[in-house]
Amino acid sequence: MTKDSTIRAKHILVKSEALAKDIQKKIADGANFEDMAKDFSECPSKANGGDLGEFGKGQMVPSFEKAAFGLEPGQTSGPVSTQFGFHLIHRY
Repeated sequence: MTKDSTIRAKHILVKSEALAKDIQKKIADGANFEDMAKDFSECPSKANGGDLGEFGKGQMVPSFEKAAFGLEPGQTSGPVSTQFGFHLIHRY
């Protein structure tokens, strides 16, 4: 795999779109993404501030992958729906 085919991202996983939007607003207002992940995420990655590390195409479910690869480094997505719930994704 070439370096261009992988990215690094963090995420916050919650059950409802409403909660994802609330957390998104808090982050936009200056809350720390990692702190929000530790406080709200339902994924075990919350212990690491939501860090998923580096991953390539084909490693995540399609809607998550499309959103993550569509972000520029430093950007945070709006709520992304998957079978697991709603994600906020931050590419770094």
